[in-house]
Amino acid sequence: MQKALFPAADRGQKDIGWLLSKFTFSFSSYRNPTRNGFGLLKAFNDDRVEAGRGFGLHPHGNMEIISIMLQGKMSHKDSMGYNEVVEKDGVQIMSAGSGLRHEEYNVGDDDVKFLQIWIEPKLQNISPRYQRRSFPRENRINKLQTVVSNEEGAEHCWINQNAKLSLGYFEGGQTANYVLNPTNKCVFVFVTEGEVAIDGERLLQGDGLGIWEADQFDIRTEGGAQFIVVEVPVNH
Repeated sequence: MQKALFPAADRGQKDIGWLLSKFTFSFSSYRNPTRNGFGLLKAFNDDRVEAGRGFGLHPHGNMEIISIMLQGKMSHKDSMGYNEVVEKDGVQIMSAGSGLRHEEYNVGDDDVKFLQIWIEPKLQNISPRYQRRSFPRENRINKLQTVVSNEEGAEHCWINQNAKLSLGYFEGGQTANYVLNPTNKCVFVFVTEGEVAIDGERLLQGDGLGIWEADQFDIRTEGGAQFIVVEVPVNH
């Protein structure tokens, strides 16, 4: 097993008052030549948005964009005609493809906290698409729940890439075993709450760990913990 630690304290940051973003990889005004993504995972942003504020209408193209809601309510409107609200434990995906525009605003009373994840697509210039599903935490205690996949299905969102995203919420003293797809894959694990241990590495909230050249590994929770596992191709 090969590993790369991405400590919370080493992340880039953008603080403009209503928006606080922490960047594991180069994004926006944060540029780090040693942190230009991990495999085809190109952005992993930990965002907080104040009530009543948000992102105005803006374009995207040829990127798989995934949002995982950790807290609050965010409205979503896009050029495909979708107009809805994504709440805590919701997951939304946009396969930007040949191009789309969207806006996102905090429509709740409290701060919104969410993860914004960008993955390079498998096919270029496909017709753009949007999807949203909810994964209540109480329904996934002590298990890894697949929330995004490259396969269509009723239980998760699907994207235009051979990738998989899984959410874990485990009580203390539990162990989750993760088995990698055997073909050209790497994994990024990120802790959103609590503490986990992987192959001797202790990860706290905001820490990430990249893993490659491994068939499987165990994730041990020292206390109650929530984390996300992102599996992507190492390269094209």
